[in-house]
This record gives sequence, structure tokens and C-alpha cells, in this order.
Amino acid sequence: MDVRKSSGADRAAGRDAARRPGAAQPRATQADRRARTRAALLESAARGLSRYGYGNLRLEQVAQDAGYTRGALYHQFTGKQDLTLAVTEWVLDTWWQEVGVFVERAPDPIAALLTLARGHAVYCRRDIARVAMALRLEFAGQDHPVGRAVEQGYRDLLDRCTALIEAAREAGAIPDDPDGPPAGTLALAYVGAIEGTSIALSGHAPHDAPLVARAAAGALGLTYDPGEHTDPGRTAHRRTTRREAS
Repeated sequence: MDVRKSSGADRAAGRDAARRPGAAQPRATQADRRARTRAALLESAARGLSRYGYGNLRLEQVAQDAGYTRGALYHQFTGKQDLTLAVTEWVLDTWWQEVGVFVERAPDPIAALLTLARGHAVYCRRDIARVAMALRLEFAGQDHPVGRAVEQGYRDLLDRCTALIEAAREAGAIPDDPDGPPAGTLALAYVGAIEGTSIALSGHAPHDAPLVARAAAGALGLTYDPGEHTDPGRTAHRRTTRREAS
């Protein structure tokens, strides 16, 4: 057997052959396969949780819908609670990638709040978006690890919205009536408007995003003209104005 090192020309020829159509691709590593399996199981479980809730979730069905066996599921997760906690984290991460990053890039607090509203409406077109709300309702008033994880995510969102509202008030973009609600209370109304309107408008794309933003603006004491901006990464902030005092 020839054990001499291949020349540079030989290595280049090998790379060219690998790039040719029909050439065999490098085999997926065990880590790659494990990551694909995990992602498929998480998405399947998210769909199941959004439709049936935690109590009625069947792990065998989750695995089957993902194209795997129940044994493959247990190779990744210790049980239903472990799987659901992982789904909760995965949904939050997905929301951040599809909505949160655009909120962070917004030029000012009002733009951020309206971007969040539109982006959340678009995100809620997917089954997985209903997971958090379904679990919040199911575990309301219970001391359960899943319920605590979901509530923590909700509190984090409220804290972020409260900070944006406070910044908008300081900038004079949101009315700051001395007798008006605290920023935290206004954040509750804002988040409630977003969630409630997104649910009510399920299946009504593309009108859902501007209408959810309009409802959110109303909760903040603003008027809103969505114009032509339907992308969650863009904002119609220039058309957002303070309501005239009656």
C-alpha cells in the first residue's frame, strides 16, 4: 500500500471531484444526526402541546409524528416533563430569532413595541406559537416546573415591555399622565392586546399583523397607521402619533 502523502495537485483534484454533481457527500456525524432528531421531536412535541396540552400529550404519538420511535425520544429526553421544558426553551429561542432580534434593532422604543406586536402576530401563524399560552392556562395556580418555566418567560417579556414603555414615556412618545397607569400595568394591557388579538385573528393573514399592531398601539394610548409595512422587521413608527386629549 502506498503511504506517501498526496501532492497538492492530488488534494485539489479530490476537492473538485467532491464538488461535482452526484458526488457522495460527507456522512453526517452522530452529533448531526442527534441534533436533527432532537429538532424534529421538539417541533412535533410543540405541535402536540399546542393542540392537546400537557396532560393529554402522548409521547408515542410525538415520536411517531416526528418519524422516530418512542425509544429514540427517550434517548433524548427522560420523560414528558423534560421534553416539555425543552420545548418551552426551544419556543422562546425560536421567538427570539424571528421576533426579538428585530425588536432589538428598532431605532426607538415605540418602533420596538410596534415591531414586537407585528412580529408576534406573524409568529403566531405557526402552531408552535400557542404552546406558551396553552401551558400557562393549563398550569395556572399550580406549582409545577413547566408552569414556572412558562411564567418566567412571560415575566421576562413583561419586564422588557415595561422598560420600553418607560423609555418611551421619558422621550415623550407615550402620554405620561400623573393619574395614568404605571408602566408595568400598561405593559400588561399591551401584552394582553397582542396575545388576545393574535388569537382572535388566527387564520386571517396578512391582515393580522397590522391589526395586532393597531390594538397594541391603542393599549399604549397611540393611534397607528400601518401603511404598507407588513414586515415584522420594519416599522411604521413615523405614522404613529399621540392621541389628542379630549
